[in-house]
Formats: sequence, C-alpha cells, structure tokens
Amino acid sequence: MRPDKAKIIDEVWDDDRIRSFLAKASMGSEKSSDFSALLNAYRSMRANDFERFIEYFQSAGRSVRATSNQGLTLLDIISGHAKSQSFRDILEKAMLNESE
Repeated sequence: MRPDKAKIIDEVWDDDRIRSFLAKASMGSEKSSDFSALLNAYRSMRANDFERFIEYFQSAGRSVRATSNQGLTLLDIISGHAKSQSFRDILEKAMLNESE
C-alpha cells in the first residue's frame, strides 16, 4: 500500500451507497452498462454488499448475464480469481433466479 493511503477498515455500505452503483457510467469503452456496473461493484464491494447490490440490480430489471465487449460475463472473468468464490456463488444464484 502506498504510504499516503490510509487503510480503511469497516467501511459503511448503506443502501443508498450500494444503489448508487446502479447509476455509474460505463467504464472505458464498455458498451454494456449492465456489465460495467457489475464489474465496478465487484471491484469495489465486499461479498455481502455485492449480494445486496445484485438484489437491487435485478429488481431494476438488469441482467447478471450481461457481457463485456469480449463476450464474457462477470462470472467468466472472475472464475480464475483465487478469492472470488463467495462472489461466484452470488452470481450463480442470481443467474438461476434470472432464468426462472
């Protein structure tokens, strides 16, 4: 960690803060705002906050099956991440709910 960066512990993620990720603009050249929002939330949130985000995300009619410009879902991308199991479980559950 850079010396000028303080480590933040027990950061507060209230419902308004989590919902704010629904309105974030697409990152870079990503065409899918759904994919971009998912990736941004994954990179920013702890698993329990991400799970709450997914509930809001799907309630807003957005898809966890959204793909990147390369045709990959967030689940495809994080499948190789060593510490992503809880996020993968959340996405897999959400995909099942989405297909019902």
